[in-house]
Amino acid sequence: MDQDNTENGTKTGADKLTGPTSRRALMLGAAAASAVITVRPALAQTAGSVLNCQIPVPGPHGSGMNIAADGRLVAPDTPGSFTATGQKYTGEQVKAALRGRSLPGTTYEQNRAYMNYIRRLQAGQSGFTCYASLQMPR
Repeated sequence: MDQDNTENGTKTGADKLTGPTSRRALMLGAAAASAVITVRPALAQTAGSVLNCQIPVPGPHGSGMNIAADGRLVAPDTPGSFTATGQKYTGEQVKAALRGRSLPGTTYEQNRAYMNYIRRLQAGQSGFTCYASLQMPR
């Protein structure tokens, strides 16, 4: 494969690298192509599962509580708060609400309070992972 470049039959440094390096590059290219073919369906499946994940309003940690206009969980007798029914909204519904639509079955004020609640979710709370994945760029 490699040719001798000197009179005494030894190979130069550039010739030593040409054969194995080009083979290695071809092998890496083939591996990368198969990785792309493998990852694309996984990304499509992930995108679909993100839209089907669910966000309960409120989650189990807020059962029996109401939701204030700013999204905080408050006592049921708090004026101006909204009864939290435990409704679960899909990622697709929340994504549409982030773009200006209302969550299904809510008034304008309820929608604002519920969306503020969703925006305030933190790690460890039910629905946080779903909401965080909606925020990821694709």
